[in-house]
This record gives sequence, structure tokens and C-alpha cells, in this order.
Amino acid sequence: MNCSPGSKSFAYPVLVADIGGTNARFALVDSSETPTRMCGKTATADHPDISSAIRSAVFPEAEEKPKTAIIAVAGPVTGDVIPLTNAAWVIEPLKMIADLGLEEVIVLNDFEAQALALPGYSGADIEQVGTGSIRANSAKFVLGPGTGLGAAAMIFAAGSWVPVPGEGGHVELGPVSEEDVQIWPHIERVGGRIGAEQLLSGTGLPRLARAVGVWMNAERSFDTPATITQAAEDNDPVAVKTLNIFARSLGRVAGDCALTVLARGGVYLTGGITPRISRFLTDGGFRSAFEAKSPHEALMGKIPTFIVRHPDPALEGLASFAREPNAFAVDMQGRQWKAAGSASLRG
Repeated sequence: MNCSPGSKSFAYPVLVADIGGTNARFALVDSSETPTRMCGKTATADHPDISSAIRSAVFPEAEEKPKTAIIAVAGPVTGDVIPLTNAAWVIEPLKMIADLGLEEVIVLNDFEAQALALPGYSGADIEQVGTGSIRANSAKFVLGPGTGLGAAAMIFAAGSWVPVPGEGGHVELGPVSEEDVQIWPHIERVGGRIGAEQLLSGTGLPRLARAVGVWMNAERSFDTPATITQAAEDNDPVAVKTLNIFARSLGRVAGDCALTVLARGGVYLTGGITPRISRFLTDGGFRSAFEAKSPHEALMGKIPTFIVRHPDPALEGLASFAREPNAFAVDMQGRQWKAAGSASLRG
């Protein structure tokens, strides 16, 4: 396995990019000592490919053209041609090197990038929910309800932080309370099962709301997360009950993830849905469900949970890696491309 630690450095400036299905976000790291310099975002639909977007959004902001690009994409990196799940772009690192004059391109998973940000959070970057305190140099976990339910761990081992992306968002999610037992039979199954992402995501939230509406004998035409969160703001009883159940279920899954890696460094909530349901995450239901892990309630009470308030966590994670590659053990195998003769990552 080719991993990053071991007295290595990137050639600056480093371009970092978070490529989503709808938008691409960019920033520059000019040196190991400088703060992240945001370059804004652009709709993927506005450009034929990533090189065009970088020329438009980044080059006008750059006094010196970037030499290295570190990119986060949703999904696995499985070769020299990387299609995006929800956008027309295809990421071709060798073509980017030729098009943009780069020395090196690295492509990582989007929640791996989220994990890279965890050790650096402080102050207003995060808002704690409930009790517990961060234990230094201990495992952390990030869970993000958005389009899907992203998940990744950050493990501290042998003096380095090791990001571990995975598919923890697809674990089973069954009923626990008597209320759950009554609602769960009304939930549409996907592939014969109810996985966490099937409820705790942008596509899952309307599915949960439909089941709650049937249970309450109160049909609603909620077809997007935004219609549900807005209805909850207006105190619609179906929407409020849906988000209460959503928060409790997210707490249960977050607690399972914390137990899996013993995340004494904290569990961090990101994703597009999280900031829109803050009051449901901080009213006690989420944290109670997180801690209700008999026989380990006392242990769970010591593990802190946080809402991530940083506006661009994936970019900040990539930037942290760009500034301090020796602090992280990032698997580079099959995810690193260099221009012929380049020595931009030296070890």
C-alpha cells in the first residue's frame, strides 16, 4: 500500500476541489503556512468538464497556477476514468494534468475528505450536542445525512491520522420504541430491507414522512426534504413527528458507529440536512438515542457529539492534508497521478 506519511511534501500552490452532483467547490492552498483561500463554487452543469470549471473559477483567483490538485468525489476511485454518480462530468486525472499543466492529481472519496477535517476543528467550526469530551488522539467518526448518508472514520495509529471511508450509512435500521414498532410496517422497503440511508437522507426523509402520515391518518404531499423542514417550522404535526423520529434514528446510528470504532474523539454530523434540523438534534432526542446502548450507557455518555458548522468541511479536510501530508496516512494506491518526470510528492 502506498500511503502518504514519511517526510513528503506537495508542490504548491495546491488546488483542492469538492465535486458534488450539482456544484463544484474550489480553494487554493498557497503554502504549508497559509490559510485556505476559497475560490467559490460553480454548477457542474455550467461546464463541460472539470478543467473548464477550474479555468473559469480558479485561474482568475490564482497569482500562480496550481501545481497539485487534490479532489474529492462522491463514490469510489476505480481507475483512470472516474464518472460522477449524479453529474455528467467524468474525472480523468491524466487529462487534467495535460489540460492544466499540473504536476500531480490525487482523487479521494468525499467522506474521506470530511474525515481529514476532523482533527483540525475548533471554536465555531463545531457545536456540541449533549455531554462528553474529546479524548486526544482517539478515533473520530463523521456521519452526513445529505443526498445519501455518508460515513467515515478517522483513526489515530502509529503517530498518524488514518481516514477510513466506508458504507456505514447502509447499516440496518429497525424499530426500537413502541412508536417505531407501529410506524415501521408502513415504511417502503428497498431491496427487501430498511437501511439507515433509506430513511436518513434526502431521498429517505420523504419516505419516512409518508409512513408517519399513514400511521397518523394524515396524508401529506411531502416530496422533498425542504417541504418537510418548512412544514415543521410551521408546526405541521406530521412533519414535526417525522423529524423527531429522524433525529432519534440518526442518534441510534451515530451511537452504533461510535461503538464500532470506540470514537472517544467524538462523532461529527455534517451533510446538507443537518443544519436544517438543528432544533430537532439539540432537543434531547438525538442524544438520548445515541447514549441508549446498554450495557454501555456510561461509556456513551463520555463520547461527545457535534454538529459541524464549518461551511466547507470537505475542502478544509483536503486543505489540511495539503498543508500537512505527514500528519495523515492516506492510501494513494490507484488514486495518485503524476506528470512525467514530476517529483511533486517527495518521500
